[in-house]
Amino acid sequence: MARRLGILIFGATGYTGKVVVEKILTLSNKVENLSWGVAGRNENKLKELLAEVSKKTGQSLKDVEVVVANVGDEVSLKNMTKKCKVLINCVGPYRHWGEQTVKACIETGTHHVDVSGEPEYMERMQLLYHKAAEEKGVYVISACGFDSLPAEIGCLHFMQQFDGDVNSVETFLQMKNKKQKGPAINYATWECMVHGLANAKDLRPIRKQLFPERLPPMTPKLKPRGSVFNNPVGKGWCMPFLGSDQSVMRRSQYFFHDKKGQRPVQVQCYFSVTALSTVITFIIVGAMFNLLTKYKWGQKLLLKHPKIFSFGFVGSSDEGPDEESRKRTEFNMTFIGDGWSEKRTAGQQHTSLPDTKVVTKISGVDPAYGVAAIGALLCANTILSEADKMPSRGGVYPPGAAFFDTSLMAQLEANGVKFEVVEKRKVSNNKL
Repeated sequence: MARRLGILIFGATGYTGKVVVEKILTLSNKVENLSWGVAGRNENKLKELLAEVSKKTGQSLKDVEVVVANVGDEVSLKNMTKKCKVLINCVGPYRHWGEQTVKACIETGTHHVDVSGEPEYMERMQLLYHKAAEEKGVYVISACGFDSLPAEIGCLHFMQQFDGDVNSVETFLQMKNKKQKGPAINYATWECMVHGLANAKDLRPIRKQLFPERLPPMTPKLKPRGSVFNNPVGKGWCMPFLGSDQSVMRRSQYFFHDKKGQRPVQVQCYFSVTALSTVITFIIVGAMFNLLTKYKWGQKLLLKHPKIFSFGFVGSSDEGPDEESRKRTEFNMTFIGDGWSEKRTAGQQHTSLPDTKVVTKISGVDPAYGVAAIGALLCANTILSEADKMPSRGGVYPPGAAFFDTSLMAQLEANGVKFEVVEKRKVSNNKL
């Protein structure tokens, strides 16, 4: 049997795939003997991509393996996945195209990493394929891009600040780019958002099967703050974050409770903006988006005219944010929460209010694509190098559950993601 590549990037000619190809050059300079290749449905476009990246970086890519595969062709998918140890899947929307690739990976003994932010797809894959992946010794890990790796690994960092139990954490995401010109996200991301919200109703029956036993009620209970409220960590306003962070983080907490006997951490996620006009814009776009995704004709309108319905925030089907604008985009995510300095055994409730408050933060640049690309690559490389530190011997997991015992956090920090403790202090402790 031919030697397998370490990492194969599927969907390499897409917007995100191209960034992953560029970032793997940086990673391969740090990781000794990392072999990799590119895959997609058009051989000529793949070769053109490699020539373009080679010209841009000055590195020769003539020996990079090119693999042709199509999500509509099961045989080609299996032939592709046989060629690598870990596949990074950049072909979305994953609701439509993800399952075929996951299935091929499991059948050929190949680990699978993707950058999905689609809860219905991720939870359905866990429901349908966790046992098969575990038996085959294959890891299938989604949400390894900006949705929702920073939230997951940031939460692990937050949890590390407690010697005892964590009660709750709230996340506050802020993005900054004062010179934003043109679209901020590409069309494929918008397409995933449209299909994700349109099919949100499918989540309930999946979750009932995936988590037949609900997590125990926690005291004190963390309640949602509301639709719009003053930013508790800076200037401006906050609103609920409608991305996949909360659903992914809760899956990890379910794992920690079920498999490790830990008290599950309550989670709420928000994003913050400084200008009231931005709040108004989000409300208008959100209301319109929510209404139109309920109808087939509305979904077609959103997909046909992304610039109009996103107020220019999204590019057309062949357009994405330019590289300079991406480099100017900064993000920070603040974690605020509380817990106890004393640890209780599994199932034993605390009799007093939390006695410790902690505030942590993670930050970086080019979150939606740069962080997403390097995150997916580091997740893939961690599977290659530290599978012995991951749960069981395979299975379908969210990143927090998969990588909690690995060096992934340190790797992210070494690649431009900053982790810091803003505040840690004792608070008055009264009986419940």
